[in-house]
Amino acid sequence: MPADSRPEPSLSDPTQGPWLMLIYRVPNDSSRARVAVWRELKRLGGFYVQQAVCVLPDREDLRDRIKRVRERIDELKGSSVFLTLREVDEDARVQFVEGFRVQSAKEYAEIVEECETKFFKEIEFERFRGNFTFEEAEEIRQDLEKLRRWLDKVEARDWMAADGRDTARQKVAECEKLLEQFEADVYDRIVSDHD
Repeated sequence: MPADSRPEPSLSDPTQGPWLMLIYRVPNDSSRARVAVWRELKRLGGFYVQQAVCVLPDREDLRDRIKRVRERIDELKGSSVFLTLREVDEDARVQFVEGFRVQSAKEYAEIVEECETKFFKEIEFERFRGNFTFEEAEEIRQDLEKLRRWLDKVEARDWMAADGRDTARQKVAECEKLLEQFEADVYDRIVSDHD
């Protein structure tokens, strides 16, 4: 088992299914329609088995959201078939589970990269510039909130306990500490300027 912690087991093991499968078609002449459906299913955390064939774990909240995606497909003059897969071959089950894990691990890695290449560098750059202003601290705080929301979304759709969760949490926590230190320095500069 990887170093990252796994979520506590639930009553049903999501790695065993059942699965929700959406097979859809939207008009070929509309890349906007194809992208809109793809984006919504990716936002849900869907794993694409192949083009226009998406799988998700069987969860009531996802069923409701897939229903809305199907309504959108209808609005776009497309068609869809929605299936619940209760029994799948072992090789398909492994493909689904690994696909979800790889997908979530990539998202965790992107969060880590965002922290290291943008957030850390932004604070370093503002220190270098001597830009210790309340406005700058607020702007960086907004960036931290975006990172937190992003991490929350990735964790919410990490049903298969992908690698990288703990590392991403740790990096976001490091961002918070760096920001707190920067805000303390901003406060000290502003107070000393008024003395």
